[in-house]
Amino acid sequence: MANTTVSIEIPASVDAVWQLMGGFDSLPDWLPFIPKSVIKEGGRTRTLTTSDGGTVIERLEAFDNRERRYSYSIIQAPFPVVDYLSTISVHATEDSTVSRVEWTGRFTPVNVSNEDAEALFSEIYRDGLQALKNNFPA
Repeated sequence: MANTTVSIEIPASVDAVWQLMGGFDSLPDWLPFIPKSVIKEGGRTRTLTTSDGGTVIERLEAFDNRERRYSYSIIQAPFPVVDYLSTISVHATEDSTVSRVEWTGRFTPVNVSNEDAEALFSEIYRDGLQALKNNFPA
């Protein structure tokens, strides 16, 4: 099993950041490479369309509004992994005008090394968190 964690500090309160990114169907609101999300199964799954026309289907595994985090698994995607589970969360910092967002994932690589799979998701998370931060100019 492989894993990766990426975090970023954002110049906004935890409530403001969670308001934008805390919904399971909110990726198109802040993530440019996911322009479309369709919720199914009463909000338990989302079908994402990527900017290059690909499809990713994910299942909501846990949601905690108070702790400002949710976890999801991948049902179908073009990634070389199985048993994928990810959590995205928002945390307060000592400065109430700055929050820290953390995106973590664990997965089992298929036909690629742990390092290659970790590098792939580290890049996805890093690019995604930078896109989120871009919604909150300093």
